[in-house]
Amino acid sequence: MRELLDALARWDTAGEDVATATVVSTKRSAPQPPGAKLALSSSGDIAGAVSGGCVEGAVIDCCSRVMAGAPPQLLAYGIPDEEAWDVGLPCGGEIEVWVQRHEPAGHAGAFAQRVRDGERVVLMTAIDNVPEPGATLLVTADGKPDGGLGDPALDEAALELAQDALWTERCGLVETAHGRVFVDAVAPPPRLLLFGAVDHAAHLASFASKAGWRVFVVDPRAQFATASRFPAAERVLAAWPQEAIPALGGIDRATSVVVLTHDPKLDDAALGIALRSEAPYIGAMGSRRAQERRRERLLEAGLTDADLARLAAPVGLDIGALTAEETAVSILAELIAVRRGHHGGRLKDAKGRVHGAAS
Repeated sequence: MRELLDALARWDTAGEDVATATVVSTKRSAPQPPGAKLALSSSGDIAGAVSGGCVEGAVIDCCSRVMAGAPPQLLAYGIPDEEAWDVGLPCGGEIEVWVQRHEPAGHAGAFAQRVRDGERVVLMTAIDNVPEPGATLLVTADGKPDGGLGDPALDEAALELAQDALWTERCGLVETAHGRVFVDAVAPPPRLLLFGAVDHAAHLASFASKAGWRVFVVDPRAQFATASRFPAAERVLAAWPQEAIPALGGIDRATSVVVLTHDPKLDDAALGIALRSEAPYIGAMGSRRAQERRRERLLEAGLTDADLARLAAPVGLDIGALTAEETAVSILAELIAVRRGHHGGRLKDAKGRVHGAAS
């Protein structure tokens, strides 16, 4: 995505015409997820990809036609098994690709700029069975829409989809009662707040940052909460949770929380705030006996059974972890599963696609 966005910025500055192709739906083991993009400039430069190479030529031809004035087009490709083997895709797949002209002064240009700026944004595009194929609606993190899809009822349905996609970050082609729309959602990396500057936190910060999370470590003990002990963390704060959380901008629907100490003063302070927030994941380390004592304290502090039902405690997936490193893997696995809407478990026992579409 970054390569393509940089290319679009160069081409826009140079005044080149550009057409873009976006994967809007996939079936089976498609080579690219919904949201993957290819762009072609009028000088013939290409950035991005929509497949493993097997349909790129046809897509580029369509981009050339659209750049020359043809209307937007929805392309459908089946990748047969024998062709998939030729291009290194042994499972085959099916994809639909939307090709349109890139308008830097329009919503597509604004979408690209907001993504470059690291903002949370959704671009809704009317695809087919709609009054205006190619019409767009841009929705930003504040939930305010800009534009329209040519039908007030479709706009209303699309806005509802966008409000959810802002936080689920899932892209895809959606069938509404008023036509099909493509939801293109992009967000900055999710945040992970770790409370407790302990050994487990150092490993979890390292693994989570490699997996694309922005990690923050909080502990009021200044001798432990140092940047040198947590090089993978974006920021380390020597402060109590009630001071650190506002300093970090609060807890939103893209911020997960893990409590790793065994000190009730720090644990309970962090959990009391997190369990009253929109955090999608809240985990706490400790034995089952420790969890029961924690539960009693939190109920006495005014939290409800419904609040505590959100708490993943003991934290992590059951993989038999023993070491601090293995425990960090267990916690990160649970974080990823929750973020992707899965329960965890062995793939051999699961049904459906092995790899779901990435957010």
